Amino acid sequence: MPMDSSSSTRKDGEIIVTETDNSERSKYFHPVKKFGDSDASIVENSNDISISKDEYNNNTIWRTIARASAKLDSLGVETRGIERIEPYERSTNKMKQLISVIGLWLSACGGLSSMSSFFLGPLLFDLGLRNTLISGLIGQAVGCAIAAYCSLMGPRSGCRQMVGARFLFGWWFVKLVSLVSIIGVMGWSVVNSVVGGQILASISNGKIPLIVGIIIIAVISLAVAIGGIKQLLKVETLLSLPVNFAFLLLYIVASKKFDYLTLEDAITDVAVIRGNWLTYFSLCYSITSTWGSIASDYYILFPEDSPDLQIFCITFFGILIPTTFVGVAGLLIGNVALTYEPWGNAYAAYGMGGLLNEAFKPWGGGGKFLLIMIFLSLISNNILNTYSAAFGIQLSGRVMAKIPRWIWAFIVTAIYLVCALVGRNKFATILSNFLPMVGYWISMYFIILLEENTIFRTDKFKYLYTKEFPHDEDETTSERDYIVTRQSKVNKHYNFKIWNDYDKLTHGLAASASFVIGATGAAVGMSQTYWTGPIAKEVGGDVAMWLCMGFSGLVFPVLRYFELKKYGR
Repeated sequence: MPMDSSSSTRKDGEIIVTETDNSERSKYFHPVKKFGDSDASIVENSNDISISKDEYNNNTIWRTIARASAKLDSLGVETRGIERIEPYERSTNKMKQLISVIGLWLSACGGLSSMSSFFLGPLLFDLGLRNTLISGLIGQAVGCAIAAYCSLMGPRSGCRQMVGARFLFGWWFVKLVSLVSIIGVMGWSVVNSVVGGQILASISNGKIPLIVGIIIIAVISLAVAIGGIKQLLKVETLLSLPVNFAFLLLYIVASKKFDYLTLEDAITDVAVIRGNWLTYFSLCYSITSTWGSIASDYYILFPEDSPDLQIFCITFFGILIPTTFVGVAGLLIGNVALTYEPWGNAYAAYGMGGLLNEAFKPWGGGGKFLLIMIFLSLISNNILNTYSAAFGIQLSGRVMAKIPRWIWAFIVTAIYLVCALVGRNKFATILSNFLPMVGYWISMYFIILLEENTIFRTDKFKYLYTKEFPHDEDETTSERDYIVTRQSKVNKHYNFKIWNDYDKLTHGLAASASFVIGATGAAVGMSQTYWTGPIAKEVGGDVAMWLCMGFSGLVFPVLRYFELKKYGR
């Protein structure tokens, strides 16, 4: 793509201010750089989400932020915000991208964050090995498919997951969806921090207080998350091999106690078993499905013509394999703890960290070292959560968007750190009560996205998008503005150039109404300590994920059709 030649620069303190008429290369916040460029610049553009020259010259705070961003930018820190990654900015090295994202999933999913919920099958729901394996593994596999489908929007759009959600929920309502997403990833960060604190306290025999361990995890995660996506992918890939190797050795050392495994449930009431089975299924579904809220964030550097099947398979198996690997280990160890008293006592005293420390105890110092390797998996997961949550906050308003991502990373870390410190002694309660709620909303988001893509973003209904695809638009522009999914031979028509155009983005009325209606399905189908819906009482367990998905899926096509007919967007 040719550069517009009419540009000028002037030196202003430490910042080089650039003026250019090229709209394609001017879509950046505050001092930022195109991936691969070396000079940061402040850009005046039509998006109204960057620090303008007037704000830089007349406001000390904005000027200080701009200079700090420029300094970080020179050190290789990603200072870019929620802007779309244009096709010409993306990586051309597909193999490097594939290796990086595979390493990311191995590191982020093959760790204690995934394992933590699987422990609860035997230790909280009193299910035997047979039922925990069936319920847990099927549940998390369904969640993997949800996340994998959501990830397809990354290469197509070049937008972060919640930025792309603007095409469903519009300018205003996406802020609510983004808030729910932020709460979800921060909830996982709380869980990770508490588990990490438990591990350090257990390894040190209580010499490292739980509070200190939580702080250590948060600080290390923040340091990497600030760096940006390129540094993040490198660190995640680097951590993936030692972390998964440590879990392999966990299988070996724990196998000495597998004689204590029991296939039968600790409870005998059939209705209670069925209810616990369903609730545990929802919990394990939530482990993997919640990746759908941020999955496309890590594919925005992939070429826009990346095959859908390739992206889906990478994400599906990238999440499924490591989650299954560590999840089964959690099921086995948790099951042993039911009947083997030393492991049960360790869990009661130090939680999951204490149980793992007890499992590694026969190997002495070597076991403690391996537990530290596993501890690193929590940091891997928190890095992703902190990185993506910052973009969600930037979606909440133009002023928020002008504040750099790295500042929001500090704020996000501070919030979940406080929550972890406050809730550190109620870990199992937080995990079992909070995380299924996260799975409910992602179910609704998924079905709305699926129907938008397969019903409305096709050749048959493209004519309804009169604002996104004006009828007087020339054919050449039209061809550039939508992505063709060649693998399925179905056109997915999106004009991703309007990602920040209020006048052309959908109002989001259909998606938002469907979301609210779906929430009623969750209300009548959930089975939690704080609320049990009437349908959940009838079936004896949590079926909210199916009901909210079904309610939203039934009404969205009808509402969306009328929305497009009336507003053309």
